Amino acid sequence: MSFVEYGDTIKDGDTAIVFLGHESMFPVKVQQGAVTQTKYGVIRHSSDLIGKRYGSKVTCSKGGWVFILHPTPELWTMNLPHRTQILYSTDISIITMMLELKPGSIVCESGTGSGSLSHALIRTVAPTGHLYTVEFHQQRAEKAREEFREHGVEHLVTVTNQDVCKSGFGVSSVADAVFLDIPSPWEAIGHAKSALKAEGNCSY
Repeated sequence: MSFVEYGDTIKDGDTAIVFLGHESMFPVKVQQGAVTQTKYGVIRHSSDLIGKRYGSKVTCSKGGWVFILHPTPELWTMNLPHRTQILYSTDISIITMMLELKPGSIVCESGTGSGSLSHALIRTVAPTGHLYTVEFHQQRAEKAREEFREHGVEHLVTVTNQDVCKSGFGVSSVADAVFLDIPSPWEAIGHAKSALKAEGNCSY
């Protein structure tokens, strides 16, 4: 399972979305022998999920049913654990368009936060591009690395824990675009310029 490559079959270790309705869904890490409780009853991962196709209708122990969906950046934005205030899909689509991102683009982001925008940027630049994302808060940076690894996109992203206003992005003259989501973006303009290629785009 990868957030940037669709897989037909649910596998042990996948992150899947349990869909009860448009106003009720949540992510679950699929694990052999595990169970997930819903208002319709228990879902047994070994028998109800692993080996089934994404999009399957799964009957829970009380007789109610749910759908199991393949994760996407949009679904993750709706269901992720909030470590910070996040950007939502409408704003993300505008940012992606204004930065003129496409497969193969190199993009720098600060800060990583809850990873909502990061997942969308990674999907946009895949399979040959790369995201360099900087997070000031150490625990948030470590959690972002863990999620990117679990979501099968760690080869497309580099997470750095530092103050971008003081230390920059750790790269020079490689980025097609830079996005600054920090309290004082003007303090990082010099580092953004250093990270950008001559013809790159910057937004904040």
